[in-house]
Amino acid sequence: MHPRAQFLIDELGLQPHPEGGFFREIHRSTQRVRLHDGRAERSALTTIYFLLAAPAFSRWHRVASDEIWHLYEGGPLELRIADPRIDAVEVVRLDRVEGATRPVATVPAGYWQAARPLGDYALIGATVGPGFEFEDFAFLGEAHALAARLHNPIDRSLL
Repeated sequence: MHPRAQFLIDELGLQPHPEGGFFREIHRSTQRVRLHDGRAERSALTTIYFLLAAPAFSRWHRVASDEIWHLYEGGPLELRIADPRIDAVEVVRLDRVEGATRPVATVPAGYWQAARPLGDYALIGATVGPGFEFEDFAFLGEAHALAARLHNPIDRSLL
C-alpha cells in the first residue's frame, strides 16, 4: 500500500468498508426528513471519508439516495455509473480541474455505481442525501440477472 494511503487510514481512523476500501462517517445531520418513497425517516445528510488504495476498488452497489463523490487527494478516480436497469454504463473521471474533468460527481438515487483508483490511492468524501442507512444499500453481485448485463471486462471485474 502507498505510504500516504496508510497514513490517511491511520490519521483519519478509517475502517474496512463492505464494498471495498476504508471509510469513516464524519457527519450525520441531526435534521430529519420524511420521505415519500416508503422508507422510514432519515437524517437529512450524511458524509464519509472513503479511501481506495490500488488495487482495491469499490464494488458495484446502489444507494437509495443521491450520492455525491468529492475527490480530496490522490487520484485520479474512475467512477462508473449505470442506470437502474444497467442499460448503459457512464465512466466519469474524478481528478483535478482540467478540460471536462472535475473533482466532483453525482450518482442519482437508485443508480448502480463502482469505482477504482487510477493512481496509487484516492481519498474521497461521499455525501448522501437523504442520509445513508445500510438498509438502503445493495450489491449488484447479488442481483444476478442485472449483473449479467455487464459485458465490459472492467465492469465485470468490479462485481
